[in-house]
Amino acid sequence: MNASILQVHPKDNVLVALTNLTRGELIEWNGQTIPLQSDIPAKHKFTIAALNAGDPVIMYGVLVGKAQTAVPTGALLTTENLKHAADPYAFRNVHLDWEAPNVEKFRNRTFLGYHRSDGRVGTANFWLFIPTVFCENRNLQVIKEALINELGYGVTEKYKRYTRDLVNAMENGESLLNVQLHSNGASQHRVFPNVDGIKFLNHDGGCGGIRQDSDMLGKLLAAYANHPNVGGVTILSLGCQHLQTRQLLDELKTLNPHYDKPLFVFEQQQSQSEEELITSAIRTSFEGLQQINQQQRQPASLDKLCIGVKCGGSDGFSGISANPAVGYCSDLLVALGGKVLLAEFPELCGAEQDLIDRSVNEATARKFIRLMESYDALAHQAGSGFFMNPSPGNIRDGLITDAIKSAGAAKKGGNSPVVDVLDYTEPATKPGLSLVCTPGNDVEATTGKAASGATLILFTTGLGTPTGNPVCPTIKLATNSALAKRMADIIDIDTGPIITGEKTIAQMGEEILEYCIRAASGEVVPKAVQLNQDDFIPWKRGVSL
Repeated sequence: MNASILQVHPKDNVLVALTNLTRGELIEWNGQTIPLQSDIPAKHKFTIAALNAGDPVIMYGVLVGKAQTAVPTGALLTTENLKHAADPYAFRNVHLDWEAPNVEKFRNRTFLGYHRSDGRVGTANFWLFIPTVFCENRNLQVIKEALINELGYGVTEKYKRYTRDLVNAMENGESLLNVQLHSNGASQHRVFPNVDGIKFLNHDGGCGGIRQDSDMLGKLLAAYANHPNVGGVTILSLGCQHLQTRQLLDELKTLNPHYDKPLFVFEQQQSQSEEELITSAIRTSFEGLQQINQQQRQPASLDKLCIGVKCGGSDGFSGISANPAVGYCSDLLVALGGKVLLAEFPELCGAEQDLIDRSVNEATARKFIRLMESYDALAHQAGSGFFMNPSPGNIRDGLITDAIKSAGAAKKGGNSPVVDVLDYTEPATKPGLSLVCTPGNDVEATTGKAASGATLILFTTGLGTPTGNPVCPTIKLATNSALAKRMADIIDIDTGPIITGEKTIAQMGEEILEYCIRAASGEVVPKAVQLNQDDFIPWKRGVSL
């Protein structure tokens, strides 16, 4: 095997450079010698045979683009000579014969989670503050500043100390360059050891815009209040906004008629003052924290896990290392009776037929087709399209077309049957792989996955991104070892050994599931959780890729 190149699928007419290759280098491949026409950076693709304008480019075994000019053998594929193209898709009533991976080593494994009265099991126990409208964001920020550090959840003390040291240096006439950042030293004491965090869903909605936006926000906030990782909730309302508290509570009742978590509501326009509102909210929430702190982690079987899979800051290795490894982990969990959520519909462009063929019935396939077509049509009405999804960083690191990016992104979902298709905020109820309609945007997608019930998120990245979620621990996986070393403060798992041939996709997939079990039990805390990286962006159902 040539360790410097890879053909991902036997049908592909391009090769991937696993290391930097130089112009004029002769690549031996499948009995032929390919002279490189230019330098080929690692992660990028070059042609096996000459292409004419209009010829298809195949990668991952599917159409990912068409040549725009004549492209000689051994030429680098770029945005100038390759444009996005994907095959049409349709329901074909294909019989799926899936062979599940061997899960004997995980069969009787458990994790330590928080058992909820509806039968679901959380991987964490959070108290959640929810504003019904952006007008309450300031009050939430005051409450956050009052609670986080005092109760032992702060992560900014070292930076506050650094700022104090800068002030002292300035006042003493010393050079600021000599001021060093010191770590916190001993970890903060948590007043409530069985409460994993206090989280705040600041947003810019709830009023203004169109009523449909507020309606969707109500469904989203209700889903978060009902999340198995949430132990209790405080709601702050102004009073006059579009999203009324009663509407939010009705949405919550629809989701869970037997909701029994502590939940407190405070309305500013009914309060005597800002001070009275905030002190009442803090005191009552403190009592709620005392209540949920009585809950203990208990063993749960792995079928109680619901894992969302996501990629962001993707590179040319994403679809070769991290995503397939996560896909293998996904198949393991499905075989164990758990749930897996694959979202990012703009990043399934070109992979649709495979997902349709894997659908368990026609209704599931038709729902996926309908959501994909309506989403794509909306993008085209705005003068855009899925083909415009790849970011400059994606392109710079080898993801030249949306179909190349999507075919690799879909690998996160493994190979198991598609048991359900969920529109935005719809809850996952069926064991197995479900598709969730969200944008490809990192935070909008993770926000949507948590709303559908993900209790952990596996997030792969080739370029590095700190993305996390307020209620769903987000595990970050690097596609390459260089990134894992360079950004070790945000990366939890390095899948680079797949690229170097030190580990197989299956080995890495099993390691990922092992990490998930430990994270679900609170034995390890993912970096995004350690950093309080609580990203939350509601999708307004407009065009967002």
